[in-house]
Amino acid sequence: MATSTVPAPVRDPERKERVDREFGWNVVVWNDPVTLMTYVVLVLRHLYGYDHETAARLMLQVHNEGRAVVATQPREQAEVTVARLHAFGLQATLAQP
Repeated sequence: MATSTVPAPVRDPERKERVDREFGWNVVVWNDPVTLMTYVVLVLRHLYGYDHETAARLMLQVHNEGRAVVATQPREQAEVTVARLHAFGLQATLAQP
């Protein structure tokens, strides 16, 4: 009776599995002449859980400089956040740092 042996799987040393994640996409909120500053603070507190001081500082940066980076997230999460900001009526975009 002959026994057969099954060869062990060979790992290819040149082939490495890589996980590509795109970290570091900035969520930018832009100034507009219509939205109330208190509303922007409210939205930032609601979406990001910022305390009042942080949300107010970001809102003032938007008001004075025309824009502010409100978060840095992986791309897919940042895209969802931009869509949520749009749903709240704020102007927002993605940007790579």
